[in-house]
Amino acid sequence: MPSPLSLNHWIPIAKVLSVPHLETEYQQMETILDELLNQVGDDETHPLADLLETLSTLIEVYKDEHYKVADAPAHEVLRFLMDEHSLSANELPEIGNQEEVLKTLNGHRGLNKEQIQNLSRRFHVSPAVFF
Repeated sequence: MPSPLSLNHWIPIAKVLSVPHLETEYQQMETILDELLNQVGDDETHPLADLLETLSTLIEVYKDEHYKVADAPAHEVLRFLMDEHSLSANELPEIGNQEEVLKTLNGHRGLNKEQIQNLSRRFHVSPAVFF
């Protein structure tokens, strides 16, 4: 009796379900993750939700190894993430309107728990980077 998981099953999905080791592999996985996020959203019962979680974990492994984040205040981490994703202050509904985002970026306003959760999902980072 053949094994339920064989080499024939693995080869087609290996690029999607393997830890990325190169920047190009990481970027491809980020693209797939973005597509999944558009399809799945916050629906934990969606058939692809487990795949979304698995890809997020594999990406996090790569980021932990290649993008070590030094301890920095939340507003500096947020500014860095915005720069990396070419976002302006009016493109962060997770925080609020442009004025609220600017206050946060200037360190005059902190992030609450809900904002941190939403930002960590959006940028695929651990919530801990905002503490």
